[in-house]
Order: sequence, then structure tokens, then C-alpha cells
Amino acid sequence: MNLQQASTEELRQLEAELSNEHQAFCQQQIKLDLTRGKPSSDQLTLADNLDGILDGNYKAADGTDTRNYGGLEGLTEARQLGADILGMKISEVLAQGNSSLTLMFYAMLIAKEFGLGQKGAATAAETAWKNTNNDIKFICPVPGYDRHFSVCEQFGINMINVPMTDTGPDMDIVEDLIKSDSSIKGMWCVPKYSNPTGTVYSDDTVERIAKLGLIASNNFCVFWDNAYAAHDLNGYKAIANIMDLCRQHGTEDSVLQFASTSKITHAGSGVAFIGGSESNIKHFLDVLGILSIGPDKVNQLRHMRILPNHDALLNHMEKHAALLKPRFECVLNHLNAHFADNDLGEWESAEGGYFISFNTQPTLAKTVVKLAGEAGVKLTPAGATFPYGNDPHNNNIRIAPSMPSLSDIDQAMKIFVNCVKLASVKKALA
Repeated sequence: MNLQQASTEELRQLEAELSNEHQAFCQQQIKLDLTRGKPSSDQLTLADNLDGILDGNYKAADGTDTRNYGGLEGLTEARQLGADILGMKISEVLAQGNSSLTLMFYAMLIAKEFGLGQKGAATAAETAWKNTNNDIKFICPVPGYDRHFSVCEQFGINMINVPMTDTGPDMDIVEDLIKSDSSIKGMWCVPKYSNPTGTVYSDDTVERIAKLGLIASNNFCVFWDNAYAAHDLNGYKAIANIMDLCRQHGTEDSVLQFASTSKITHAGSGVAFIGGSESNIKHFLDVLGILSIGPDKVNQLRHMRILPNHDALLNHMEKHAALLKPRFECVLNHLNAHFADNDLGEWESAEGGYFISFNTQPTLAKTVVKLAGEAGVKLTPAGATFPYGNDPHNNNIRIAPSMPSLSDIDQAMKIFVNCVKLASVKKALA
């Protein structure tokens, strides 16, 4: 489909053919949802042995009765699993409730209102972001994760777009911004299989992020969301250890890490982890102790019975990969078949995570999403992968193929490619 070389008559004929196909899809009254990265029922079934696994034995490895109050830090063995996932010391990790997003929200709230336990400050309160007259900015690699952006928006934190490259955020831009603007207090990162592009941060990028604390204000903090630390499609691959590099450069206080089992066991009833310097974690616990008497240790113990160590987790994730990989391949097969030899779209071929990022020609994402919705395929709203829902080029679409069946994904992609073609032809005619 070389639209630039097509005559007006050829374009009109092509538009008629694609419109007829679109109407045929609409008449089928299909209802398919590719909006969010939810695990499929088959993936959730992999952890069904959580139910009843304790069989009346509620004692943790250290003898703790998990049914009772206390243990704000989380079970020791759960913290060890979190430490293994995040590449940290157990003393630097807390095991908490079911949601890492909740921990990110709390961390943002604590940093803004109460400060973090950072070096060079007599008290954590001195580092509270609100002391800067609420002129707070966050760097957001784009395209990125909409829920990260929502957290910033909730707190009135201004977001600055930085383009994502093949090796992570454009660090030249990041470093220049931080050097020139002391009101930048943090940065979002999804370092492995970034949402939605699937980008894996290079060793050099990770080290440059670890060194940001050397040039930023003393209350600067990277929010390192390791959501897909073990979500590989082709075997486990480790990335550079951000905390080890921070230790080398004396910037341990400038990074908070997050992870959870939400896409490992049962979504919504997993275990979430936060990791940071011992100083940061101590202050986080001081505030968290006002909010909570302790997390759900019974649920943590259930998880430890099926995921007793990191090797068990990786073995479990191989089963996830076997279910996810054909779904990703189905999407990529359709994209390659219809767009590999033209300029109607471009995409990232991720090696893990939960998404495929697709770029239409400029200005067409909203049109494609609208057309797909008419034909029964629900996609993430165009613009969602940018702060404030504003994609400056209106061309990025996030595809989430994990939840539907393989046959439904195949059908959804037939509709999707037709919508991309139809929108592109209409633009060429206009």
C-alpha cells in the first residue's frame, strides 16, 4: 500500500473496499477488549493452588503467627523474595499489600508532605517537596504508563516529556533538564520491558540514572517501577543493578524501587514490594506505621509456599511465557503481514512485558481507535501513553494482547489493520 504513488481514483476504490470491510466487521457485533494488560484466565489458573495451601499452618519460617497484628515490614521470607526481584538487600525491602501502584502513591505522598530520609538533611521534613512552594516537576519518558501520569496529576505535579529511545529515556535530555531546573524532583522509570514500548534500559542508561543524584537537588528521587522484572517471553534476562550502581556513586537515597506479584499469581491479591536505601525505608516505615498495623501476612505466607525463592518464581514465569508468547506472535504476524512493506505504521517487537506499542502515521491514532471501537474492538484511548492524555503527534496506540483468547486476538487484529489502512487512505484523500 504505497499511498503516495496511488492515484485519486485508486485511493477512492481502496477506501470503498476498506469501508465495506469495516461495515462488515461492525455488523458482526464483536466485543473484544485490548485495553489493559490483564492476565488471561489461563495465567491466573497457574496460581490457583494458593487456595487452601496453608492447610491450617499459619506459622512463618521464623515462627511468626501470620494471623495476628504486627510485622509492618512484612514477612522475612517475602522480603527476601522482593529483594531478589529488585536486586537489593533484605534490609532495604518491605513486603506489603497487593498493589505496587498503592506503594508508589504512598511514596509520592510521603516525599511531598513529609520528605524522605536522604543524606545531608538533619530531618526528613527538610526534604519535603512541598517546601519548594509546590513547584514540583517530574520527568516522564514517553510513551509511558498512564497510571504513573495519573499519580502525578493527582498531586498537582507538573510532568515533562522526555522521548524514549531504544536504550531507555534520552539521557542527554534528562541530564540537561535536571542541571537547569532544581524544581525537578523525580523521574518515572519502567526499566525492563517498558510500558508500552517494551524497551529494556541499557547498562549505560541505568548507570547514568544512578548518577542523577550527583547533579540533582538533594530531594530528587527516581521511581523505579520494576513491574516486568521476570516477565520475559524468551528466557530470563537480567538488567544492570540500579542499587549496586547507586552504591558505587553514593546516590542510594535517590532511587525507590517497586515490584509486585500482580501479574505473577492472582491479580489484585498478590504481594507488593518497595525498596530503597535503609534511610529511606526507615522514614517510609515511620509514616506507614501511622497508616497501618501491618500487611496481610497470611497472603504473604500463601505466596511463599508456591514461590519460596527466586528460582521457583522464574520457573513459574516460564509457564506464563508459554501462554503469552503465541498471543504476542499473533499480533506481530498481522502487523508484519500488512505494514512491513509500507509506511502506514511502525511498532516495537517486545521480548517481554505485556504490551506492543504501535505508531500510526501522524494525526491518525484517535481515528483508528474510534474506528476500531465502532467495529467492536476496544483499545486504550489514544493519548493515554502521554501525560495529560496529550500525544503531540496523535500517533501512538498501546495494544494489550494478554487477556483475550488467541482466536479473539486474531479477529481483533484483522479489524485493527483494516482500521489503520482505512484511516490512512482517508488521510491521503484529504
